Amino acid sequence: MTAAVQLIEWMDLCVELGASDLHLSVDLPAIFRVNGKLVRYNDALNKSSETSEFILCSELTKNLAQSLMNQQQLAMFAKDSNLDMGYSTDKGHRYRINIYLEKSHYALAIRYLDGAFRTMRELGLPPQIDYLANLKSGLVLVSGATGSGKSTTLTAILNSINQTQAKHVLTIEDPIEVVHKNIKSIFHQRELYSDVPSFANAVKASLREDPDVIMVGEMRDLDTIRAVLTAAETGHLVFSTVHTNNAVGVIERLVGSFPGDEQIVARQRIAYALKGVVAQQLLPTANGKGRAVAIESLIVNAAVSNLIESSKTKQIYSVMESGSRQGMQTLDQALVKLVKNKKVTEHDAKAICRDNETFNRLLSL
Repeated sequence: MTAAVQLIEWMDLCVELGASDLHLSVDLPAIFRVNGKLVRYNDALNKSSETSEFILCSELTKNLAQSLMNQQQLAMFAKDSNLDMGYSTDKGHRYRINIYLEKSHYALAIRYLDGAFRTMRELGLPPQIDYLANLKSGLVLVSGATGSGKSTTLTAILNSINQTQAKHVLTIEDPIEVVHKNIKSIFHQRELYSDVPSFANAVKASLREDPDVIMVGEMRDLDTIRAVLTAAETGHLVFSTVHTNNAVGVIERLVGSFPGDEQIVARQRIAYALKGVVAQQLLPTANGKGRAVAIESLIVNAAVSNLIESSKTKQIYSVMESGSRQGMQTLDQALVKLVKNKKVTEHDAKAICRDNETFNRLLSL
């Protein structure tokens, strides 16, 4: 069996196991992430403990990685020792792959991209997400740690727009994760390095391409943040992601990306452009058979906008706690709802709650 065939078998096994990720490293077997937990190959297939494990050697791991790359990607990896790419198998399953070096050996982190279009309700997203999908302009950010489902949430939002609105949607991704068909909306999906040189360059160019909605896969640098704010300020609805665990942290992260002498103006721009933040975390379901999403949602109204501009972002939490009628909720409020609905255990919810005292008070109501 060639390295390429072996790798594709492992990748497609992710689908059978319901695994979100596959890790391939030297001196280890194939390891899958199932319901948030890492499981070794033999354990994933319920093989006897007496069955010997297939352990990857350095040469095989290198061959596996190189079997995925074309000449351009091989050159990029040789330059950066790191590569992000998308890959589809003959079965039609799509994956996001990161190839990197550790201790001078090749290693692969492979994320299965479930191409199924689930509705926001099927994902357990709160109703306030509908409001954000129907905005005409402004900036909407989805935040959370790696693997928290940000891309899945964005896909559901874009699919909702596609099903209900006649819009020109332009996505800029690294790599393209889900291919959208043209239903009511027209989609143009651009991939970093294949179609565009950078996120910032693509966002600037998009303003000449007549989009109604722009989705930027990630705001990685200041140039991209500047371009995204300009797009949101000029009448476009822009969605993007940020790696922070809470809604207020997103605002401080954006402001902190600007040089000190620009931060006052940056706050004003963010206060005007930002319309909503969805911060999400995943935790095990009570039955242990899956994961539930806890959503912290911030809708930027006049009060929140004023707090952003006046550098009083810590006070935003009190606005969120009392803003349920406007679609806001804190992480602790979201966790309490999940516990009361018996979707997650109190123990697991407490492990990620923002404030124990607040969590206990809300749970007792």
